[in-house]
Amino acid sequence: MASAAQRAKEAFGSRLREIRLDAGLTGRQLADLAGFHFTKVSRVEHGAQGLSDADIRAWCSACGADDQIPGLIAQARAVDSMYREWKRQARSGLRRLQETIEPLYERTRLFRIHEHWSIPGLLQTAAYSTESMAYWASLLDLPDDRDAATAARLDRQRVLRSGNHRFQFLLAEQTLRTRIGTAEDMVEQLDRVLGVMTLPNVSIGIIPATAGLGAHTQTAFWIFDNDLVKVETLTAALDITRPDEIEIYVTMFDQMRQAAKFRANAKALIIKARDELLQ
Repeated sequence: MASAAQRAKEAFGSRLREIRLDAGLTGRQLADLAGFHFTKVSRVEHGAQGLSDADIRAWCSACGADDQIPGLIAQARAVDSMYREWKRQARSGLRRLQETIEPLYERTRLFRIHEHWSIPGLLQTAAYSTESMAYWASLLDLPDDRDAATAARLDRQRVLRSGNHRFQFLLAEQTLRTRIGTAEDMVEQLDRVLGVMTLPNVSIGIIPATAGLGAHTQTAFWIFDNDLVKVETLTAALDITRPDEIEIYVTMFDQMRQAAKFRANAKALIIKARDELLQ
C-alpha cells in the first residue's frame, strides 16, 4: 500500500525534473541557484525526499517557472496527506477517528466496500465493534476508548437508512468465519448482516473461499463515489485520489463481483457459517 504513496512522490519528482530540464539546468546548477545541497535535487527527483513550500518556490524561480508554483504546492500537499500514520491520527483515541470520517460518509452517494477478513464497520454490531476496537487500541498502544468509539461507529450506521446513499459490499467468505468475540457475538453479527441484506439500497456479495485468482485481494479497500479510495494497513491509512489509480480499484471491484454470490446464494453461505457456530 505504501507503494502508491511512493509512486505519487516519484511522479512529483518527475514533474520537478521536467521543469529543470526544460530550463536547461543540471542538478548542480539548480542546487547552486536555489541554495540546495547538490544531492537534494537528485533525492527529490527520485521520490526519496519532499520539498517545503519555500523549496518549491526556490526551485521554480531558479528554473523561470513561477507559474508552476501553485500547482506544485498543491500536489506536494496531496502527496504528504496521502500516507498518514495511525498513531498520529488516533493519539486522542479511536473515537476521534470514527468522528472525523463522518462528513465523507454523509456526502458519498455510492459506497463500494471490499473486506477480506472482518465485517466492515457499517455492518458491525456493538459487541463485534467493541471487541475489534479493544484489539486495535492494544496493538497500536492507543487510548482504550472502545465504548465511545463503538458508539460513534454505530451512530454513523444511520447512513444505511437515511439520505441518498447506495452500498455495494463484497465480503470474502473469511469475514464470516474470523472469530471476533464469542460464538454468540458472531451469531449476532451474522444475523445483523442478514438483516442489512434486506435493505433496498444495499447489495451484499460473498466471495467464496474457493474462488480463483482475481477474486481476492491482499487488502481491503473502500471506494467513495469515483473520487477517493481508502486503504488501511496495520500502521497507516492511505487516501488514493488519482483518477488512474481509482480506476484500477473500480476495475478490481467489478472483477470480484463476477466471482461473488448474491441474494439466496450469499444468504446460504452466511447461514452455513452461522450454523457451524451453533454446533
